[in-house]
Amino acid sequence: MVVKTYNKMQKKEEEVKKTDPIPTKEEVLLTEIRDLLKKK
Repeated sequence: MVVKTYNKMQKKEEEVKKTDPIPTKEEVLLTEIRDLLKKK
């Protein structure tokens, strides 16, 4: 029973990661640089 519950929780966490990835600091910086260059 504990294993089943644990597996369900893991699947939900994986789905959240796939649907809403959090950008890394590097990605945020690169995005800002790209946007600034577009303005020029």
